[in-house]
Amino acid sequence: MNNPRRKNALTPNMIALMAQAWDEIDSDDAIRVAIITGQGSSYCVGGDLADGWMVKGSKPANAAKPNAAVPAGTSPGSIISQGLLLTRTLTKPLIAAVNGPCLGGGCEMLQQTDIRIAEEHATFGLPEARLGLIAGAGSTVRLKRQIPYTKAMEMILTGEPLTAAEAYHFGLVGHVVPTGQSLDKAREIATRVAANGPLAVRNAKAAVLQSGWIDEEEARRIEQRFVIEVVRSDDAREGLAAFAAKREPRFTGR
Repeated sequence: MNNPRRKNALTPNMIALMAQAWDEIDSDDAIRVAIITGQGSSYCVGGDLADGWMVKGSKPANAAKPNAAVPAGTSPGSIISQGLLLTRTLTKPLIAAVNGPCLGGGCEMLQQTDIRIAEEHATFGLPEARLGLIAGAGSTVRLKRQIPYTKAMEMILTGEPLTAAEAYHFGLVGHVVPTGQSLDKAREIATRVAANGPLAVRNAKAAVLQSGWIDEEEARRIEQRFVIEVVRSDDAREGLAAFAAKREPRFTGR
């Protein structure tokens, strides 16, 4: 996210470009895993309020720019939902390298990432209620499933942020690293993920997401559907053969 003068506050054009990036990641078989981070010393402080686009009836300051990424005839609401990962889920693993404040829409997108690394100075918050708004880009659905209910409600209803240490304690992030090291840690983990069977990784992620918070019997059926596809794949045979031969596997994603 590249708007460092505004602490990577999100503009409509940024969100549209992110929607394009998600399409590219999912459609390119050579991409095994993706990392999202912020330019400069901030991760993302949410929507760019100074731009005015979040207020009903206002016109985005950059809406008429010729380089705007929103395709002609596309619903702005649809692009925003996709760009913010509200109505879409990547099939590939998505790792967040949180290098500074992670607030509002930035924190809501964070909840759609799979692995999260925070620098020790990072903060995490949903300040929307303080502005008379609601953290409605997924937080009212996702946050209570990812951290304790009472802490999720406190974040949503008070707008008070968490420190990196608190975010780790409550399970919102999986790693806390010194300042400046989040991207290095994210790349280290991404390298390990990318070395695994791509079909296995995609199906494992899909199974986890599609079986979450539903009846256990139905969850097991969903899990087995993805497991069977992987077990019958060329990658599964290659992985076992490579293990027997004590060599690195050559996965093809089939």
